Amino acid sequence: MGQKVYVVDTNIILQDIQHLYDISDKGSNIIVIPETVLMELEEKKKLFNELGYHSRAFARLLAKAKTKEVDHKMYFKVVKMVVDTMELHLISKDRYESEMLEHNLSESNDKRIIEIAEIAQHYYKGAKVHFLSIDIYARMFALLKNIKAETLHDDRADVPEFHFVKQITLDSNYFNALPFAPIVSYDKHYMPENFCYTFVSDDGNTAHGIIADQKIDLVEDADFHGLAVRPANLKQRYLCKALLSNRYDLVVVDAKAGSGKTLISIASAMRLIDQGFYQKIVYVRNSIESLDKGAQVGFLAGNEEKFRIYNMALYDTLEFIAKKRIKRYENKEKEESIKSKIDHLMQKYTIEMLWPGEARGRTLSDAVVIMDEWQNASDKTTQLILSRLDESCMAIVIGSNRQIDNLYLNRYNNGLTTLLKQTKFSQEGIKIFAIELDRAVRGKFAEFSESIFEHKR
Repeated sequence: MGQKVYVVDTNIILQDIQHLYDISDKGSNIIVIPETVLMELEEKKKLFNELGYHSRAFARLLAKAKTKEVDHKMYFKVVKMVVDTMELHLISKDRYESEMLEHNLSESNDKRIIEIAEIAQHYYKGAKVHFLSIDIYARMFALLKNIKAETLHDDRADVPEFHFVKQITLDSNYFNALPFAPIVSYDKHYMPENFCYTFVSDDGNTAHGIIADQKIDLVEDADFHGLAVRPANLKQRYLCKALLSNRYDLVVVDAKAGSGKTLISIASAMRLIDQGFYQKIVYVRNSIESLDKGAQVGFLAGNEEKFRIYNMALYDTLEFIAKKRIKRYENKEKEESIKSKIDHLMQKYTIEMLWPGEARGRTLSDAVVIMDEWQNASDKTTQLILSRLDESCMAIVIGSNRQIDNLYLNRYNNGLTTLLKQTKFSQEGIKIFAIELDRAVRGKFAEFSESIFEHKR
């Protein structure tokens, strides 16, 4: 097939440095790092977040590299290096055609990177030169210069269709035998991803159940008595039942906005603590705001007020639960009563807010760990948080692949999707439950906006 030359954009490295090893194919291909990419990585290496981590990882990679040759040309320079089995070439240009525009620095950098790709086309005679970027605009700039542009292969991988909920028809005579019966007795086509079942009969009987250890655990109204917030629809009931059963180590929820995923998770976690299964709730929110702004606000453990804006989903949830629990109060004392109740809930359930950047070196025990907005988390961050949990924890991972804000991720390669894909297989040593919440429950505005905007496409 011949040697390939890959000119890589900054976002390839910032997503995961492992991509460089994959692209290199054990030294079969050459990886070109434009000077502008080095400058962008230099700027980000001081950040205390995932982007900073990958920038520093690349710096460590360069520190190990050995220089083979420095090739000085008339208007550019190529530094040829080898690290492990990888061949890295750094290319700089004496003078760039693209002006540096302060109001649009990103576009200026993109165009300068493309200028290096143009040089590579002439420099590596006989080799196939590819520009590799996650950014569609950068790839379009390359195509306009007649440069072959690609994205990562992972970006093109299909996300499989999931079948978390199934419906089967049974004779009414079998309904009494359903509790804790093996699911394969009723569904010979059962698969590991079939976590929820609706059983119906021709004469009108209906039963619902979740599958744990391949056995049927029926969903009953009594399961939700005493909850501060009761599930509002069938899929919420499935999720709530799975959480309250405490039979799963990892619960993964892909849910649209307003579907109640955070509310059900928090309310169920409180019930589990009341029952003595866990001692605290750890809330981890991986939003794009926390990635970009965390270092700027100087967030450290204990600075909840300074970082409050990034955890508003948690505060809104606690406020909703507080209002449910407050039966009577005078209008003048309403605000104070709600705030007092929220503070009480925070203390009673030892609710801790954890920013992903401060998780390294920690071990979490006896906790329900809620990982929110996980469509904005990479595989590296997912591994980081899950590896902090010991066997006494439960992890609830919630997010929406309809709302990805991280520029370095998409619906194919984020941490939420990676975990959802694992539901296709039987797992050794860990029990997984997953469900999709596809119905908004916030009320008329959520339903109205969904009806005109989502169905408009």
